[in-house]
Amino acid sequence: MSPQFVLTMGQEALTLLLMVSAPVLIVVMVVGLVISIFQAITQIHEATLSFVPKLVAAMLVLAIAGPWMLTTLVDYIRRMIMAIPTLVQ
Repeated sequence: MSPQFVLTMGQEALTLLLMVSAPVLIVVMVVGLVISIFQAITQIHEATLSFVPKLVAAMLVLAIAGPWMLTTLVDYIRRMIMAIPTLVQ
């Protein structure tokens, strides 16, 4: 196993991590921004007002994008397991 191969595997894993986590993070960030603007405008500073909508948005995104996320991760894990015999020399 060469150092170049290890770096390529690490880079691919980090790219996959960003790609899989991006939908949830982006939606939660946008919902948080909208709630923060609403709180600033109305001067209502309730902790649950920002927490509950973000939680609901994250659950909706996971329900919608979850199958794609799971399929992507399973494909990556399958490729890594299938590559084990080529790594052992």
